[in-house]
Amino acid sequence: MLLNEILRMAFASLGVNKLRSFLTMSGITIGVFSVIGVMTTVSAMRGSIETGLSFLGSNMFQIGKYPTGPTTDGASRRRIESRRNITFAEAQRYQQLMESATDVVCLKVFNRDGPVQATYGNRKTEPGLSFGGTNEHFLAANQYGVELGRNFTAEDVDLGRPIIIIGQDVRKKLFPAETPLGKLIKVGGRAYTIIGVFAEKGTNFGQSQDDILMVPITRFLSDFGAARFSINIATQAPSQERYNETLDKGITAMRIVRGLKSDEDNDFEIYSNDSLIAAFAKVADAVRAGALVISGIALLAASVGIMNIMLVSVTERTKEIGIRKSIGARRISILIQFLIEAIVLSLTGGLVGILFGVLAGNGLAMWMKASIVFPWDWAGIGLLVCTAIGVGAGLYPALKAARLDPIESLRYE
Repeated sequence: MLLNEILRMAFASLGVNKLRSFLTMSGITIGVFSVIGVMTTVSAMRGSIETGLSFLGSNMFQIGKYPTGPTTDGASRRRIESRRNITFAEAQRYQQLMESATDVVCLKVFNRDGPVQATYGNRKTEPGLSFGGTNEHFLAANQYGVELGRNFTAEDVDLGRPIIIIGQDVRKKLFPAETPLGKLIKVGGRAYTIIGVFAEKGTNFGQSQDDILMVPITRFLSDFGAARFSINIATQAPSQERYNETLDKGITAMRIVRGLKSDEDNDFEIYSNDSLIAAFAKVADAVRAGALVISGIALLAASVGIMNIMLVSVTERTKEIGIRKSIGARRISILIQFLIEAIVLSLTGGLVGILFGVLAGNGLAMWMKASIVFPWDWAGIGLLVCTAIGVGAGLYPALKAARLDPIESLRYE
């Protein structure tokens, strides 16, 4: 028999039992979908990791009470919660100790008391703004710019002036047709005069970075209670070459400020852009591993289903096989036909899974403002795996069909 005739007969036999073929392919589709969907999402997000996670400026490291990622261990969580807050006095002392090592030490603290809303006259923003206090180095340490007005000065911070810099989302909501500079707005029940507007920064994994309000850190702590907050300290090394040296000095200065003895562990966290990216990579690897396990189970179940359906098909078509053999069909032709049917089932399910996985993964990536990609490597691996499943699951039924005795097959009812 010619190969095209074998292919035509294989596809025709699959079309006879459409529902059965569809249900058999579904297992393959689900397994491939889970892998391709996750891999597409992770691959798409890789293009925006540098900008998405690099919220600190260049050559920056940050010191804080809490780590950046979640702590799954209960004992670790309790240990971190029991730490002393980093007070403003400690932060100032750290700043003094680091004067010889760097010119940029950003002190900042953010509200943790629930949703924050800004009002101007009868206009209101949506609740949930990022509201905090900082010093004059916030722009350099957090990659922000000022579009209108000015930044804070050291004198603003020293005197605790009731002034504020607002983000573009706040400006558009409260001042759609007028300049915000010099206007008085209320935040958290306190009044502040607008001296500047941050330049637009966009979103970070679906979260706007322009819904921000910052006041001098001394004013923030005065208005909302210094004892209730822990200060975060961002430090910039003069250059990449001096980064490690500055980091070592920063750790030493913080240990001095905290009064730690030589045998005591740090009671604060240190992180940088590199550590944040490394933390994301660990999460991504865990997600990949989970997806591979889930898809492996689904594909194993699907391969058993394909083998079962092909065995049923051999039994149902025993007489057909006998007729074909009696008119000259060779064993290899019967073997190839049943193998092709199994491979077509597996590959079709795999292609559908790849299509849905790419659509779902890129849909999630678009929602998170990441770039759209097509994971060619994983798609190729998926097709190879599906082909292997088709061959592996269809080989035994195909051999069984090829070995049937034509006389016994013709007698089968």
